[in-house]
Amino acid sequence: MNQLEVFFDYACPFCDDGHQNLISLLPNFPDIKIVWRPCEAHPRPERYGLHSDLCIQGMLFAADQNVDLWAYHERAYSLILKRRVNVENIEVLSGCFSDMLPTDALKEALISEKYKRAQLDANDYAYEQSGVWAVPAYRMNGMRIDSIENVGVPIEQMKAFLSVAYCADGEQ
Repeated sequence: MNQLEVFFDYACPFCDDGHQNLISLLPNFPDIKIVWRPCEAHPRPERYGLHSDLCIQGMLFAADQNVDLWAYHERAYSLILKRRVNVENIEVLSGCFSDMLPTDALKEALISEKYKRAQLDANDYAYEQSGVWAVPAYRMNGMRIDSIENVGVPIEQMKAFLSVAYCADGEQ
């Protein structure tokens, strides 16, 4: 089974582009399983736009709730990049997912920081263990493709990467 690790940050417009590229390309690669690897491009306390840490913790909660993560990602990108919603406010953030997640349980998970350690560990996994230096970044079958800073990964490069990495599995 091909597993594609996707390193991303909801506050990154290039990650949103990468997400849309995956939506269009993955039908050509039906045996790829996505492993979502959220990581903050600008972790606290750095001040750079809206922080995505609570959205990432919300994604981890959503995964535990067996919510469609593609839908969660779409909403989170839209909240930060298009609607400019204050996702650093737990009340506001949980309300924005009320049709998708149990609001009170999400609020409690965020207030109690139930997923904070996992979110910080995800940053460590991306930057310290996987060699990510800019998001989005992708890993599959021992191969990698990283973003060009302030460009991302163009769809043509993503398609070429998937084609080569997909065949590197050895089961194809």
